[in-house]
Amino acid sequence: MEHAQAEQKAAVECGYWHLWRYDPRLEAEGKNPFQLDSKEPDWSKFQDFLKGEVRFASLMKQFPQEAVELFKATEENAKWRLNGYKRLASQTY
Repeated sequence: MEHAQAEQKAAVECGYWHLWRYDPRLEAEGKNPFQLDSKEPDWSKFQDFLKGEVRFASLMKQFPQEAVELFKATEENAKWRLNGYKRLASQTY
C-alpha cells in the first residue's frame, strides 16, 4: 500500500486506467458533463505495467502463450475504452 499512488500514476500514464469526471450540473449550463482528464497515454509502457502486476505476472508464469494473447487483448480494450471516453468528452450540449 505504500506505493499505491505511484502505481496509480503508472496505470494512468500507460493507459491502463483513464481519469475522467462527470458533473451532471454542467448539463443545465449547456456544457458537457463528461470531462476526460487523462493525457494521451504512452502505450509503450502498457505491457511493462501489466507484467509488474502480480495477477498478470502469475498468469505469465503459468500460461505464457495465453498470457501474451490476453495482454494484447487487454491493451486493445484499453485503447477502445479511451476512444469511447474521447467521444463522450467531445459531445456538444
